[in-house]
Amino acid sequence: MQEKFYLTTAIDYVNGAPHIGHAYEKILADVIIRHKRQLTDNAYMLTGTDEHGIKIQKTAAQKGMTPQELCDENFAKFEQAWKELEISYDQIIRTTDEKHKKVVKQIFKKLYENGDIYKNSYTGLYCAGCETFLNPKDLTQDGLCPVHMKKPEEVKEENYFFRLSKYKEKIADYIKSHPDFIQPSVRVNEILNQLESIEDISVSRTKASVQWGIGVEGDDTQTIYVWIDALSNYITAIGYDIDNPSEQFKNLWPCNVHVIGKDIIKFHSIYWSAILMSLGLDLANSIFAHGWITIDQSKMSKSLGNVIAPHDVLQAFKLEKPDAFRYYMASAALSGKDGNYSDEDFKEKVNADLANNIGNLLNRTLNMLVKYFDGEIKSEFISDKNSKIAVLAENAKKQVIEHFNHFEIAEASNVIVAFADAVNKYVTDNAPWTLAKEGKMIECGQVLYNTLEAMRYIAILIHPYCPNISADILLQLNEDVNFKYDKLTWGNIKEGKITEKDKIKPVFLRLDSEFATDKKKV
Repeated sequence: MQEKFYLTTAIDYVNGAPHIGHAYEKILADVIIRHKRQLTDNAYMLTGTDEHGIKIQKTAAQKGMTPQELCDENFAKFEQAWKELEISYDQIIRTTDEKHKKVVKQIFKKLYENGDIYKNSYTGLYCAGCETFLNPKDLTQDGLCPVHMKKPEEVKEENYFFRLSKYKEKIADYIKSHPDFIQPSVRVNEILNQLESIEDISVSRTKASVQWGIGVEGDDTQTIYVWIDALSNYITAIGYDIDNPSEQFKNLWPCNVHVIGKDIIKFHSIYWSAILMSLGLDLANSIFAHGWITIDQSKMSKSLGNVIAPHDVLQAFKLEKPDAFRYYMASAALSGKDGNYSDEDFKEKVNADLANNIGNLLNRTLNMLVKYFDGEIKSEFISDKNSKIAVLAENAKKQVIEHFNHFEIAEASNVIVAFADAVNKYVTDNAPWTLAKEGKMIECGQVLYNTLEAMRYIAILIHPYCPNISADILLQLNEDVNFKYDKLTWGNIKEGKITEKDKIKPVFLRLDSEFATDKKKV
């Protein structure tokens, strides 16, 4: 069993409802943490919501609500979405939580006392969407924010600044000496290039500009800005305190991985690293920056009307359980690359992989076991770990673990599907129906045993993606629903009766409903 594993996601901004992009990240994170729970009893997942700032303030005003009312309303939508998708987080933090606000004030004060925060007047280009000041060189040729494609406003304020430039060399050295820190590794040069021109950053806004936030203690003109407020959730949630950190914090920190979108990797790898260095805390072991999800090859946009809510995909395809959607999203893009959602591809992929490949393989094998052997495994059917199919199963397990070690979630799913393909080919090549017709019953039973034991491997390997389907497979094999990897050795299915005709049910039905319509759009 491995040691502790602490995973965090980005915290979602609650000025709107959750969409498929939010779901993509949370599913990736949940697949990772479920896998790690197969390896350790000390795995912990944190997610949350970012509830302060000018966007919340403005949106609430437009709706005739208080900022807290808006936060409460949208937090409930995120909480419900993660419940429907069976996101198995251990904790969900809100930056409006009193404990969080108290410790954020402590952190700001500590950074100030360390000489890393100072007050200064500043004129800069501010993007409200990014909630950050941009350098002119960061803008497009038309002078727009490259992420939100809007012109930033010129802001002149007296704010508190964090001496980010003080830590640029130390962060660069850390990145170079820790090759697993930024993943995928193609992002490393991007961050190192950004470090070369890094400047000190504003860590407060005037209350005249932003009222909705945590106030700076001792200065009632200033509101603590997002970089110290939001980023600190990773430590405040698990009990960080300047003077008396909790046992949970001591057990879980440093974080094993921050799972975030590629658009905020700079803030996590540079800003957050510098804050941790100033506090004298260890940096996270890894920052995994995933890509974006497009809709029918177009970036999601309210103006295009293609912003999809995950709830509506489940409804459109009449999915009582989220396994198919979870599997599709988690396998949508190779590590760090962008992925795409379309109704047609969703239907085709889950039908091919989950219904035709895995589900049909289990169903027909169990039916043959009933037909030829009354659902019973005989001792002479059981093969050892050196059989060809057993070696394939062990190799698949090793490859899946290796991919997960590098947060290659889609790559790991491809290994599982390829193994299922190989098992299907094994059944076709060995034709147990022909062996039975020829009276070669021991050979027939051996093929069926090997196939069912391979199905047990598939059930455990695919569990992080499809928790309900995997449990159903094990139940149909008359096996304990235990997904731990220390149980994943060849030969676990023992002799005896494991099934009857009326107990064999499809573990996943094909998606043959009509494609989702624009009713699903938010």
